[in-house]
Amino acid sequence: MVEVVVFHHVQGLTPGVRAFADELRQAGHTVHTPDLFDGRTFTTIDEGMAHARSVGFDTLLDRGVAAVEDLPADLVYAGFSLGVMPAQKLAQTRAGARGALLLHGCIPVSEFGERWPDGVPVQVHGMDADPFFAEEGGDLDAARALAASTDQAEVFLYPGEEHLFTDSSLPAYDAQAADLLTQRALQFLDRVGRTADEV
Repeated sequence: MVEVVVFHHVQGLTPGVRAFADELRQAGHTVHTPDLFDGRTFTTIDEGMAHARSVGFDTLLDRGVAAVEDLPADLVYAGFSLGVMPAQKLAQTRAGARGALLLHGCIPVSEFGERWPDGVPVQVHGMDADPFFAEEGGDLDAARALAASTDQAEVFLYPGEEHLFTDSSLPAYDAQAADLLTQRALQFLDRVGRTADEV
């Protein structure tokens, strides 16, 4: 079993993000869900983006880093979309990271360092026609570049165009794709846990 930090997406710490965290807990993992929005949630991505811009992305990133200061070093960092920012930064820069789950987003590795750190496995998940993931932001390109740079990375694409398809509390939810993603994430955490036990 491992300890995981799950960072929410731009619509906030929604019931769907909490439900995902609960599924990881039910599998025996310890899961933390920091709230970078101080309790606020938003009904649309546009509303959430407006809030994020008003707060400032650097401030949100700092909040994410601060949220783990009192937690152990050997964490798996998971992020939904906006939450990929702190999850990926911490996985790349905080000593002791056990792994990363990047859902609906991926940032070029060069944003946080020269290369992906050795010994830190990572999964990236997104829909193949999601305009946020596959087109506008270049997240899919970043994910493929990451996978090409290290044998520790896996990229999983799901058919569809929804962005936050894993959030069961949103209209974008795709149960079939979300179930498969969760299954893969749990298998990933099990592998990370077994590796930790062998060390």
